[in-house]
Parts: sequence; structure tokens; C-alpha cells
Amino acid sequence: MTVDQIEAQMKANVLNFVGLGALVKFELGGGSTLFIDGRTTPPTISREGGTPDTTLTISPENLAKLADGKLAPTLAFMTGKLKVSGSMGIALKLANMLED
Repeated sequence: MTVDQIEAQMKANVLNFVGLGALVKFELGGGSTLFIDGRTTPPTISREGGTPDTTLTISPENLAKLADGKLAPTLAFMTGKLKVSGSMGIALKLANMLED
């Protein structure tokens, strides 16, 4: 799945991120990034953003698996497929939103 496809999928499911209350940056490698701005209602998904509350580093392939429910966020973190910097609390909140 390409970054464009992941972005489109996230935009289609943007209401899943209502209540996030934070700016989350996904670093996807190769200079590609996606942001979820959960400080707005409805949340917005974009390629650019300000200083994030939490940064998640993950490959596009593994992010697609997370979004499809084929990879559990906790397992991804524990196996090193997902790295978190910034607020772990926000990362956990986002993980719960992805699992719902």
C-alpha cells in the first residue's frame, strides 16, 4: 500500500480519531510523513503539520496493517515495528482508536 493509499484510507475513517486531542506525526521513511490533527473536529489528515505531541515511526506496510487491523499496535511496538517518541499516553489512546 502506498502512502497516498494510506492517507486516503485514514481520511475515509477520520471520525475514528475524534477525541484524540493531539497532533500525531507518522514518519514513514523516505521523507514521507502523515499527520493526524485530533485537536480539531473533525480531525484532519495531512502531509504537513506543526510540532507533534507524539511521533510514530513505522513503515508504510506496517501502518497499512495497523489500519486494516492485521497488526496489533502493542505487538508492533513490542517487536520494534513501531517506535514512539513524545507522549506515550497519546500513542496508547491512538492505539485504542485503531483497534476499535
